[in-house]
Amino acid sequence: MESQNHHIPHHQTSQHSPETTNNSPTSSNSLAKIIHKVKKNLVFQSKWAEINGAMGDLGTYIPIVLALTLAKDLDLGTTLIFTGIYNIVTGAIYGVPMPVQPMKSIAAVAISNGSDFGIPEIMAAGICTGGILFVLGVTGLMHLAYKLIPLPVVRGIQLSQGLSFAMSAVKYIRKVQDFAKSKAKGNRHWLGLDGLVLAIVCACFIMIVNGAGEESAEREANDHEEERPKRSRLRRIVASLPSAFIVFLLGVILAFVRRPNVVKDINFGPSSIEVLKITKHAWKEGFIKGTIPQLPLSVLNSVIAVCKLSADLFPGKHFSATSVSVTVGLMNLVGCWFGAMPCCHGAGGLAGQYKFGGRSGGCVALLGAAKMVLGLVLGSSLVMVLDQFPVGVLGVLLLFAGIELAMASRDMNSKEEFFVMLVCTSVSLVGSSAALGFVCGIVVHVLLKIRKF
Repeated sequence: MESQNHHIPHHQTSQHSPETTNNSPTSSNSLAKIIHKVKKNLVFQSKWAEINGAMGDLGTYIPIVLALTLAKDLDLGTTLIFTGIYNIVTGAIYGVPMPVQPMKSIAAVAISNGSDFGIPEIMAAGICTGGILFVLGVTGLMHLAYKLIPLPVVRGIQLSQGLSFAMSAVKYIRKVQDFAKSKAKGNRHWLGLDGLVLAIVCACFIMIVNGAGEESAEREANDHEEERPKRSRLRRIVASLPSAFIVFLLGVILAFVRRPNVVKDINFGPSSIEVLKITKHAWKEGFIKGTIPQLPLSVLNSVIAVCKLSADLFPGKHFSATSVSVTVGLMNLVGCWFGAMPCCHGAGGLAGQYKFGGRSGGCVALLGAAKMVLGLVLGSSLVMVLDQFPVGVLGVLLLFAGIELAMASRDMNSKEEFFVMLVCTSVSLVGSSAALGFVCGIVVHVLLKIRKF
C-alpha cells in the first residue's frame, strides 16, 4: 500500500508537469513573436527616406485640421495626441506607412454649415461612421465587399481622389486661402514669404530630387544587377536628400519669420481632455449630414482602395479589409468622445508617404510621436503657428501626393477596364461624390459583362 501511495503521486507529477512547462513557453513564444513583429514593422529601412516620407501626408492633414480649428474651435491639442497614438499603433500593426487623415466629407459639411453643425455634431458623425465600419469589419461584410468590387472601379475611385487632391493643391498654390471659411480670397502674389515663386521653387526642388517616382523603384528592383551603370556621386547625393522634410522645415521657419511675435502667444502644456456631451439633436444631425455622405467615401477610399494600393506598393505585406475597417472604427469609437477629429486611413496619404520614401510602419510612428509631443507641449496654441505656415508649400506637398495616388491607376490592361475606370472617375469628379461614381462604375462593369453573352 505504501509503495502504491508513493507511486501514484509520482505518476501524477510526471503527467502534469509537462503541461505546466508547456503552457509558459507557448505564451512566452506568442509574446515574443508579437514583440518581434512590432519591432520588424517599426524598423526604419532608410532613416532619411522614412523621415521624408512622414511629411507626405501633411498636405492633406494640416489644411483640414487648421480649417476646423479656426472655424469650429476644434481642440487641436487633443486631436494631435489622439492622431499621434493612431499613427504609432497602426504603424506597429501594419508595418507600412498607413496614414491617419481627417474624414473629409464630415469636415466639408462642418465648414459649410456654419453654427448648425458644431463640435458635438462632428463627433457624433465620427462615432456613427466608426461604429458602422467596425460592424462591417467584425461581421466580414467589408472583406466580402473587397473581394466583389471590380478592380477598375477601385482604380476609378483612386484616380478621382488623386485628381481631386491635385486640383485642390493647384488652388492652394494659385489662390490665397481662407481656411476658416473654406474660400479663396484672390490670386496669390508672385513674390513674398508665401508667394508663387516660393511654391514653384519648392515644386522644382522636389521634382529634381524625387523625379517621377520610378527611379527609386527601379533601383530597388535592380540592386543586385551589376551591369546597371552607377550614378555619379553628385546625382546619388541629390537623390538621397529628404526633399519633403526640407520643404516642410522651410515652411516652419517661414511661419515664424512671417509673425515673430507668435512665440509670445504660445501657451505651453496640453489641452484639458474631457468627455463630450452629445445631445439627441446632435446625434440626429451628425448622422444625417455627416455620416451618410462620409460612409461611402470611408468604405471605398479608406478601406478598399487602401488595401488595393497597399497590395500594389508592398507585395510582401498582407492585411485584410476586415482589419483596416476595424482599426478605423475603433479610432473613432474612442477618440471622438474626447473631441478628437474623426479620422480614417486614406489611399492619398499612403501614396504621398510612399512617394517621398516611406516604406515601413516606423515612418508613421515617427510622425505620430511628433504629433504627441506637439500636442502635449504646445496644445491648441500650435494653431497660431500653423496659421502662418505658407499655404503654397502645403499645396506643393498635396500636389505630389495626389499625382502619386492617381498613378496607381496605370495598371489597367484593356480598353474595357480603362472605360469603366474613366466613367467612375468622371462621375466622381463632376458629381463630387465617390458613392455616385462607384454606382455608375458598377453598372457599366455589369453591362459590359452582360454584353459578352
